[in-house]
Amino acid sequence: MTLFKKILPLVATMLMALPVQAERIKDIASIQGVRSNQLIGYGLVVGLDGSGDQTTQTPFTVQSIVSMLGQLGVNLPAGTNLQLKNVAAVTVTASLPPFAKPGQTLDVTVSSIGNAKSLRGGTLVMTPLKGADGQVYGMAQGNLMVGGAGASKGGNSTQVNQLSVGRIPDGATVERAVDMPLGQGDYIALDLKDSDYTTASRVVTSINRSFGEGTASAENGRVIKVLAPRDINRRVSFMSRMENLAVTPGESMAKVIMNARTGSVVMNKSVTVDTCAVAHGGLTVTITSEPRVSQPAPLSKGETVVAQQSQVEVKAEKGGLVMLPGSASLNDVVKALNAVGATPQDLLTILQAMKVAGALRAELEVI
Repeated sequence: MTLFKKILPLVATMLMALPVQAERIKDIASIQGVRSNQLIGYGLVVGLDGSGDQTTQTPFTVQSIVSMLGQLGVNLPAGTNLQLKNVAAVTVTASLPPFAKPGQTLDVTVSSIGNAKSLRGGTLVMTPLKGADGQVYGMAQGNLMVGGAGASKGGNSTQVNQLSVGRIPDGATVERAVDMPLGQGDYIALDLKDSDYTTASRVVTSINRSFGEGTASAENGRVIKVLAPRDINRRVSFMSRMENLAVTPGESMAKVIMNARTGSVVMNKSVTVDTCAVAHGGLTVTITSEPRVSQPAPLSKGETVVAQQSQVEVKAEKGGLVMLPGSASLNDVVKALNAVGATPQDLLTILQAMKVAGALRAELEVI
């Protein structure tokens, strides 16, 4: 609690001291239609050292092996019971970048979907990677790199990092290209990463100042339409100059982010509070249990009995009413909240109550 009270004012002071800096257009906006596409595939990892799927509990692994062997010309007799420990069923994921052409390579991530203990030392066999439209855009194969390590013996085990996920650098080859509308039409569209009318207006002003009035116009708080040359070479040069123009983004919306799982509370410098009074207290319930031995009387033929005796203690902490003055700076907000003497977990409830009471001028977002 003491460390939390010392760190919060320091963080607030640092945030308040940071000047508003100009950013490049390429950092706050993207070209509409120029995007990456997610790919996914289902495959098998072989060559594991006894750490693969338990085929009795993962029947889909056995079905996949039989299907793969059939495609390779190996026909197993009907009713064959395969008991394999060096094979694991996996999903293979990758991101197809914009303008990727056939023959280029991609990094892939391989994740176990069965009960394999480890993928270390395994080899992914040829796996087609499909897009959202069901078409094959890549083929993946190669040796896995697993960052974790583990060992077990005699019922004891130790593990460092994750063993059921690995990566294959340049493990997939692009087989199909995705058309990008960069060279179509007279206009291109910029999509701001965060919708903001002030930022959109400043982007339009910056582009028109550099390329002439009427080059850019805002359709709304996120989309900006830009007149670009038709010739593809000139268009690429134009976009290179445009995306490096400096723009000062507008002030961000006042927001408080709360993580209910960890108790983390983060707020930006636009957060303000109005004058209010907060009472904070806590109720602690402690239950202790001690074994008590009951001995029978001599010659009574009774048995010794061990019983648990429990004791419950309830302690209520005093919660005084604390006046929080209205403030317009993040540093003052932090000082006011520290005056309540609440832990980070308690702040979740206090901030929500302040929002309902109309004293917190910010949007609450729970993640």
